[in-house]
Amino acid sequence: MNLSIKEIEKEIIEEFELFDNWVDKYEYLIDLGKSLPKIEEHEKTNENIISGCQSQVWLNAKKQNNEVHFFADSDAIMTKGIIAILIRVLSHQEPKEIINANLDFINTIGLKEQLSPTRANGLVSMIKKMKIYALGFEKKL
Repeated sequence: MNLSIKEIEKEIIEEFELFDNWVDKYEYLIDLGKSLPKIEEHEKTNENIISGCQSQVWLNAKKQNNEVHFFADSDAIMTKGIIAILIRVLSHQEPKEIINANLDFINTIGLKEQLSPTRANGLVSMIKKMKIYALGFEKKL
């Protein structure tokens, strides 16, 4: 059985609390990006690019057994880490859970305030695109 979004958020908050400063937290984010479930090369299309991001980010989703599975890639290591953490929270969840997720952990770990305005906008765009995928899958039930 999969963990709930809230349980995964709690794990991430606890992991980030282990670090004393943002330099270490950035390193951790970069490491998370290395474990990102990769999007297929042929899916790196304009349709899958997240608009509003400073760097290029491709995101795709598939639905399997009423769970949404996200795949992504980016040309920037920090952005890879950010999308990886979102995928960790939202992948393997039911569409309605994704749509209703508040993602409070982002503010709790202080991520948004550490990002440049363009990266913060990109974070919001990533979340929006993931919720749009979930909404699309929910409508197809």
